[in-house]
Amino acid sequence: MMKNKSNAGIPKGFLFSVAEAAIKKPGRKDIALIYSAVEANMAGAFTSNRVKAAPVRLDIEKISSGKGQAIIINSGNANACTGKKGMEDAGETALLVARNLEIKPSLVYVCSTGVIGTPMPMERIRPVVANLPANLGKSNLDKVAAAIMTTDTFPKIVKKKVKIKNKTGIIAGICKGAGMICPNMATMLCFIITDIAVNKATLNRAIRDSVKKSFNRITIDGDMSTNDTTLIMANGMLGNHELKESSASYKTFKKALDEITCELAMLVVKDGEGATKLIEIEVKGAASEKAAEKAAFAVANSSLVKTAIYGNDANWGRIMAALGYSGIDFFENKAAIQLGSIRVTERGTGTGKDIEASKYLKNNKEIKILINLNSGKASAKVLTCDLSEEYVRVNADYRT
Repeated sequence: MMKNKSNAGIPKGFLFSVAEAAIKKPGRKDIALIYSAVEANMAGAFTSNRVKAAPVRLDIEKISSGKGQAIIINSGNANACTGKKGMEDAGETALLVARNLEIKPSLVYVCSTGVIGTPMPMERIRPVVANLPANLGKSNLDKVAAAIMTTDTFPKIVKKKVKIKNKTGIIAGICKGAGMICPNMATMLCFIITDIAVNKATLNRAIRDSVKKSFNRITIDGDMSTNDTTLIMANGMLGNHELKESSASYKTFKKALDEITCELAMLVVKDGEGATKLIEIEVKGAASEKAAEKAAFAVANSSLVKTAIYGNDANWGRIMAALGYSGIDFFENKAAIQLGSIRVTERGTGTGKDIEASKYLKNNKEIKILINLNSGKASAKVLTCDLSEEYVRVNADYRT
């Protein structure tokens, strides 16, 4: 297995392979393999949709072991709502990879993304999957990030160096996602790899907490996928003592992990289907964090709010209406709303600065909405994007 110079800055012991299986249509790499030279500690988080794709169900069974060594990913077909045959296809894919890597099938995780309800074209996938291990090291993480895209317009990659005592480890993450984005989790696939040794239980708690603060705080269209998966592999090849939450270096590791998931989540929202603006909604002064989050998501998922921002219309009435139906204890005569630094409402009524606020929307691609409920001390932030005609076009043509 040869090494690729373009993999500089990648955690020790990880190799990659990509190929074309023409799963949805020919002309692009649509299948990828991530492999660790040694068995790794593994943790993950998955969609809470009751309709789960076959590979998600397979991976949920495997993740309880806390161990893994390879991840095989395809784009173009979700292998969801495909019944018994879908489970057989996911299992066969893992078996093929394991056989060619000479590792246990239980160490191979399968992830899919794409069209729901279409059987996997296994006649095209089998020979490609069988050859992927032989080509390990001839590709890089950038190509893996590109191969897993569906309606994404760019690959999403974030890397961080982490000082662990006298050693420097690396955490690298990739993800895909641009539509069907709504918790829990946001609709996407995310793969994080590190050469830092981390205790299994600690790794599990760390990734779940990071997902909660990042991928579970974004929304593009209010639709939750059947395939959402975040997996993290820690192979320990840095040679450090295995990190636990009580370890001196754990906070440094966790901070870097949180930064990676938050930056990837922001890239997902920036790449929202048809999006022209990134929108941060912060709700403060809430009675509880749960109430703040609920209020923020009500605003973030409002098609009326999102289209108003796309049209550069500071229609704060739509924000107020969303807060009113959010389900929290809401008192409009206490609430204040800001667009950027411009206060558009005070105690539930307008301040007469709508024209100024509309100019703010027109002149900025990154919009901040600050809502003070003045009912407590808790707060929460949610990221979303605007809603344009292009979103309709992309999704109307998704299966063609």
